[in-house]
Amino acid sequence: MATNSFKDDEQHVEAGKMQTLLRLFSYLLSYKKTIFGVLMIMAYCVFVSLINPLIMESAIDDFITAGKFKGLAILLGTAVVINIVMILLVKLRMNVMAKVCNSILLTIRQELYTHIQKLDFHFFDSRPTGKILSRIIGDINSLKNVLESCVTTLLPDFFTICAVLTIMIVKNPVLALASLSSLPLLILGLWVIQVYSHKRWQIFRKKSSNLNAFIHEDMSGIRVIHSFTAEKETMDTFETLVSEHQKSYRSAVRLNDAFGPVIDLCWGIGCAALYYTGIVLLGPDKVSVGTLIAFGSYVGMFWRPIMNLSNFYNQIITNIAAAERVFEIMDTPPGIADKEGACDLPDIQGQVTFKDVTFAYKDAPDIKVLEHVNFDITPGEIIALVGPTGAGKTTIVNLISRFYDVTGGEVLIDGVNVQDIALESLRSQMGIMTQDNFLFSGSIKENIRYGKLDATDEEIIAAAKAVGAHEFIMKMEKGYDTELSERGGGLSIGQKQLLAFARTFVSMPRILILDEATSSIDTKTELLVQKGIESLLAGRTSFVIAHRLSTIQKADRIFYIDDRGIVESGTAKELIAKKGAYYELYMSQFAC
Repeated sequence: MATNSFKDDEQHVEAGKMQTLLRLFSYLLSYKKTIFGVLMIMAYCVFVSLINPLIMESAIDDFITAGKFKGLAILLGTAVVINIVMILLVKLRMNVMAKVCNSILLTIRQELYTHIQKLDFHFFDSRPTGKILSRIIGDINSLKNVLESCVTTLLPDFFTICAVLTIMIVKNPVLALASLSSLPLLILGLWVIQVYSHKRWQIFRKKSSNLNAFIHEDMSGIRVIHSFTAEKETMDTFETLVSEHQKSYRSAVRLNDAFGPVIDLCWGIGCAALYYTGIVLLGPDKVSVGTLIAFGSYVGMFWRPIMNLSNFYNQIITNIAAAERVFEIMDTPPGIADKEGACDLPDIQGQVTFKDVTFAYKDAPDIKVLEHVNFDITPGEIIALVGPTGAGKTTIVNLISRFYDVTGGEVLIDGVNVQDIALESLRSQMGIMTQDNFLFSGSIKENIRYGKLDATDEEIIAAAKAVGAHEFIMKMEKGYDTELSERGGGLSIGQKQLLAFARTFVSMPRILILDEATSSIDTKTELLVQKGIESLLAGRTSFVIAHRLSTIQKADRIFYIDDRGIVESGTAKELIAKKGAYYELYMSQFAC
């Protein structure tokens, strides 16, 4: 199965920039009233900004020149009041938009997380956990500035530019054209920069993802690293990934930093052209001092929004790659999903049937893991699956739980194809235990209750007693309220396994799957929980995968899995009498 490790850049699926932006901005529609209020605030602020140069022009030409100081005081007082109100409204706008953007990020993150929960094992098998985390956390966080700037920058500044252009052209078309003479140079410079910038930010996102994946893998395997004194090797790998991350960031930022100088250059050329035209070409007879000063202010008001819009465009180029990565996962269809009209099963009786089942992984369709497998299990029957590693034992139970879909044939539960059953209805009636049962951070009680979220304390204690976990739990400082770290740090492997048994016991499943569930338990502990295991197996259809043959001697039937199917089938005594593959395996474990 092809995988994507921290050493490999993720394959990028190209998406239209405009389509991605419209999809991102569509989240703002849920806050229409709030956005409208913010736009009204911005409209007031833009209005005040536009009339400030006119107030300055009037103060110089109409009041100072004429010596009307009382009128000047009223004019300036009015200007102070409306500008103070503008400052207060700007603060309010910032707070409101921060809340809106954080709410949108929360919505996107919840949608992404919910969708990821629905994806099949193939999705998780094909990429490291760290790369998934980088999209849920880092990529989504980077979208905040784009969302906020869309409202506070894009619309108001676009309106400001249009208004300033209109005012300048109405007041003096010649000065307006001189002020804007550098626009063609700006357009050319920005176009050249954006062509290359987006690709560089895509590379940066991939390198960030690689680094996150390595750190997550490194921390998860820290015990192995210490055991084999591999700190130097992992440090070398870390330094290599950090270096690639740093180089990709510098490469992207270096190009983005060119936005500012290009705009500053064009701004300077525009100002020089304005004053040269106003002072030298037209002269003071045609252009008053107040008009020239007002135009100078309007030139600044024109180029500042241009600078803001270029920064906004810069943010888009920087972060659209993150939006593409988020939406790419959202658009990934679940490989395993409820079909239209999927039914809910009543309480499962436990009949399991394989009809001519063939299976191959999607990444290797020509390599059959199972081929033309047939069997019928009656309710309450205990089936043991044995055989060499990689023969397909776990694949069989994964097909029963529908973690994968068959390539050919049918898997039936109580005569109903599992593909016609709602996933929740199917899996909620199954108990699945593996040799690597994950314990979550939280109390022991909470970890056991994970098997049945509405379980009472009495049910939890009864489940723990059934598997022999109650004794060691009560010896802990806070008993069932003892807090565990992620993966159950501080517990022995056997203790972790016992808690996982209790978690499965409390769910009281109709079909039980034990995949090497006792492999991590020592012989003494195994004897302790064997009685509890037998009570759990009683009356339930059970599939037990085991390399330790002592645990399956009481199975109703044993399937020896090899060569893409069932090589031998029968009770332990029958298979030993055959002296075939199972007999050889049995003798290899019990021969003195």
